[in-house]
Amino acid sequence: MIRVEQTAKTVDEALELVLSKYKVSKEDITITVVDEGKKGFLGLGTKEAKIIVEIKEESEKRKEKALEFVKEVVSKMGIDAEVTLKEESENLLVNIESPDIGIIIGRRGETLDSLQYLTGLAVNKDSSEWTRVILDASGYRKRREESLIELAKKKAERVKYTRRKLSLEPMNPQERRIIHTALQEDPMVTTFSEGDEPYRRVVIALKK
Repeated sequence: MIRVEQTAKTVDEALELVLSKYKVSKEDITITVVDEGKKGFLGLGTKEAKIIVEIKEESEKRKEKALEFVKEVVSKMGIDAEVTLKEESENLLVNIESPDIGIIIGRRGETLDSLQYLTGLAVNKDSSEWTRVILDASGYRKRREESLIELAKKKAERVKYTRRKLSLEPMNPQERRIIHTALQEDPMVTTFSEGDEPYRRVVIALKK
């Protein structure tokens, strides 16, 4: 948060000076009027107005956008939910807790993935740098990651046994990355992706 003190003949003039100098809008600031100023009489006793303006930095604006967007969408879905956010390794991690969490997650996380994608677009609109938004719902991402790692290892053993390559079900890029990472240290199998979105899938095969 950037803190600026500004004086001028009036509060409005002081505010305009700050907005013009820092090229921000009123939505990006909070204002505290320290002194409303005084015109005086015939130039005597004139006192300038003084304000303190706190300007939200880009990261703070992105956090607010993420929270507001998710809360609005969930509310329009008619779902009572608690939405929280934390920043980690330059990513915004948004978590949703709700009794109706299954509706938010959707089939194989499709609704959650769609909401994550839309939130990312909303957060990064008019932004010079891209911030990754990861949306979770009651720990679903972690549970899904664990099940995918278990699936990857199980299917890899099958490939070793049958000596035939095996294609997994279509997955989004994030889930395919989990499969690739889970098997990258296996000396006997390799993984690659094939097909077009949204039907792109991971293939597990023996190393040549």
